[in-house]
Amino acid sequence: MKTGVSILGIFVADTAYLASRMPRLGETITGSGFSVGPGGKGSNQAVAAARAGSRVSFISRLGRDTFGEMALKTYAEAGVTPKIVQMDDLPTGAAFIYVNDENGENAIIVYPGAAGSIDIGDVEAARETIETSRVFVTQLEQPAAAAERALKIAHAAGVTTVFNPAPAEPFPESIYPLCDYIVPNETEAAALVGFALPTPEDVRRAGDVLLRKGAKTALITLGERGVLYHTDNQSVLVPAVASGPVVDTTGAGDAFVGGFSAALARGLEPVEAVRFGCATAGIAVTRRGTAPAMPKLAEIEALLARGAVA
Repeated sequence: MKTGVSILGIFVADTAYLASRMPRLGETITGSGFSVGPGGKGSNQAVAAARAGSRVSFISRLGRDTFGEMALKTYAEAGVTPKIVQMDDLPTGAAFIYVNDENGENAIIVYPGAAGSIDIGDVEAARETIETSRVFVTQLEQPAAAAERALKIAHAAGVTTVFNPAPAEPFPESIYPLCDYIVPNETEAAALVGFALPTPEDVRRAGDVLLRKGAKTALITLGERGVLYHTDNQSVLVPAVASGPVVDTTGAGDAFVGGFSAALARGLEPVEAVRFGCATAGIAVTRRGTAPAMPKLAEIEALLARGAVA
């Protein structure tokens, strides 16, 4: 019996710097805050899905170092099962994150470290984990060849596939037909389709392009504008869910993907799963950090029960 969520991705230690603006080249400015914590898109999504009530396995590589220990502690606390190779010759990855201390907007540089060496062998070693999960999720912070092999394994086994094409790196067109759900944000979707998405009509047009490329469903996340759920026969703009003042949008997309995937694995209908993902993100953006900001199932359900929208 298939159950839970399996995720292929990377862990990095997030080093976050708060300031009123980004420094210019050659300039030094004073910040207003600093933190170090667990991050990486796949890892964040795994924590989000686990806290949202799903059984979760996370497939990756770590260095045998302090940041690697942080990762393993994070998974133990969140209830994520690590399917991890630890390496002695490469460090665990890290990310530089600038966060605007007035509006929560961010800019990020990621070095994947050991996880950048994830290959097809890692995926094959995790074949049983992928094939026995109900939902499989991956992104593009690890090499695209590994993501594609994992999606092929999941697709062939009848596992629901969720592909988050982030960061906006090139990937083979052959990935599209393996996607039950492709989940880009507005910027990533614009890069994939070749035009901007300022209006709902443009977003739907982008959804059509992604479907023509082979994806079964396009989920385009639009920040405060919500999420477009788009298939051949249904197109719904699901509103964002507000929980409080926005302080940090860094983990919003990962919160959505993790919450959405957990909801699918629990058997929710797709549009309801999108609403669940929106509520997960709506809570996460009211807190500093990425993985530490992910809400628990009871918090998400309470917010949905209130019917709050942005």
